[in-house]
Amino acid sequence: MNELAEDQQPGLDELMQAIREIEVGQFLLTTVSTLASLAYGKLDQRELEQAKAAIEAIRALLPVLEGQVEGDLARDFGQALANLQVAYADAASGASSASSD
Repeated sequence: MNELAEDQQPGLDELMQAIREIEVGQFLLTTVSTLASLAYGKLDQRELEQAKAAIEAIRALLPVLEGQVEGDLARDFGQALANLQVAYADAASGASSASSD
């Protein structure tokens, strides 16, 4: 039974080949999408420092993404970043006004 499990697991060579085949643009797209989801989730949980870190990472990656994916996708993520920044500002101002009450 162990032999079967070992046969089903990819070898190191296969993993290296799979990594070589990954397109950087697609990987960045997935990363930015994941970061955006994470940022929204952290904002919902009021974890503002975590949300800010995700937003800043997206901001840093967008210029690289623009040269790697279709213009519409890059523009959509630019809009998502703007929306996240507004949501963060709202959450941060709500947190500061709540703490001053």
